[in-house]
Amino acid sequence: MAKKIMFQGTSSNVGKSILCTALCRILYRKGYKTVPFKAQNMALNSYVTKWGDEIGRAQVAQAEAAGIDPIVQMNPVLLKPTGNQSSQVVLMGKPVGIYSAKEYHTKYSLTALDKVKESLDFLDRNFEMIVIEGAGSPAEVNLKANDIVNMRIAKMTQAPVLLIADIDRGGAIASIVGTLELLEPEERDLIRGIVINKFRGDIKLLEPALTFIEEKTGKKVVGVIPAIEQLDIDEEDSVALENKRNATHKEIQIAVLQTPKISNFTDFDALNYEPDVSVRFVGPGEALGQPDLVILPGSKNTLADLQYLRDSGFAEEVQALAAAGTPVIGICGGNQMLGTTIYDPHHMEGDIEEIQGLALVPSTTTMKDQKMTHQVTFDVEGLQFLNGSYSGKNLVGYEIHMGDTTPNEESVKRCFTITSRSEQPVHVVDGFIDGNGRIMGTYIHGVFDNDEFRRFIINQLRLAKGLDEQPILFRYFDHKNNAYNRLADIVEEHLDMDYIMNLLKDNA
Repeated sequence: MAKKIMFQGTSSNVGKSILCTALCRILYRKGYKTVPFKAQNMALNSYVTKWGDEIGRAQVAQAEAAGIDPIVQMNPVLLKPTGNQSSQVVLMGKPVGIYSAKEYHTKYSLTALDKVKESLDFLDRNFEMIVIEGAGSPAEVNLKANDIVNMRIAKMTQAPVLLIADIDRGGAIASIVGTLELLEPEERDLIRGIVINKFRGDIKLLEPALTFIEEKTGKKVVGVIPAIEQLDIDEEDSVALENKRNATHKEIQIAVLQTPKISNFTDFDALNYEPDVSVRFVGPGEALGQPDLVILPGSKNTLADLQYLRDSGFAEEVQALAAAGTPVIGICGGNQMLGTTIYDPHHMEGDIEEIQGLALVPSTTTMKDQKMTHQVTFDVEGLQFLNGSYSGKNLVGYEIHMGDTTPNEESVKRCFTITSRSEQPVHVVDGFIDGNGRIMGTYIHGVFDNDEFRRFIINQLRLAKGLDEQPILFRYFDHKNNAYNRLADIVEEHLDMDYIMNLLKDNA
């Protein structure tokens, strides 16, 4: 039986995912076979495991921090908002339908609990430590009856719980006391410590508050974690996009259209970490300007986001920039938007059966009633982008899409050859680039995570501006690993790790 510990929060976005990631790396460095777990996740940033199962991005980061491959048992239930207060429900890595919030919470969530239990049993048998993440707040009384992610899991596993509060947003003490007050006595007993997160300033000024918390609640303050700038760790919550809106000015400027249903915006993190590149997410009412590259990102509802681009005027701006020679790249849903027409005969995304695309390339997309989810390996041979050519083998990425896109003219060249899907050999062409080498689309997420390909794209943008080419300036996966270690170092310094290890020792 694995030993377990759980992080819950006084609200959303208090740092549960990040602190779970930190503890996974800390335990991994101590030599424990550690695994993350979150029963139910709501996010548009998802990932595909080696076996083709779709899970939340936060558990992927936690798995990487723990030194293991992501598996579906880490996140058996994933909710992907589709709009109109409804979400696509992904159960054990596969979509099972679209439910309204009311339908899900009153009819389906407890049905999914069996898969949650099976997943926990599997992790229990195969790992030494399980780091469990809650969602939102355990004190949301309107959702408590059908809760499968907070106190129901804590009681099921008898995991000691650390309650996290974000002091940076204010009201931390009230949120801690109020959360504990709203819990049932048996639930309150499972709270074994308080963590104050995102603290700025002199800790001595906070000490009277820490004493008050302990005296008022009877719970130990296990640590005060400082606000950590530039974590450089994948995030899944769209709240994180607010920090990406005002990019610093660097030599290469990339604009990503922040559509209402944007998904997998982590596709562009590797670009943004480059020392000569700024990635700016452009939302409603903001100026697109004159970037060196425009990117249309993935979308949970391509047709709705395409309509948004038209209504907001961004569609015309992108078309005008493309006509003037600015390169445009579309990923997944953005790839579909680049073409002339999108058909949705099965009404997978709403009532619209046909919509006109941006017509930047002559291609047609038809939405399918089955989702394609795979990790992929792919080759590139003689890709002509701007004035350069690139070839490479065994690049990596992943697919999450429900449509097929077909070029309609010979002038459109295919970009990539997928050589494996979910570790099975295949030969599938993907993506396209126009005859001028400026408009490119692909279904492959994570394409920019490949260091040589990413630097090739950047260098072509540099040459187009009269700048010199640069060698590979950093390695993305090394960069991520260093970020996990930096996070673990800081958190380990500011948590009472002796107390936490004793909690784990007592739990089985």
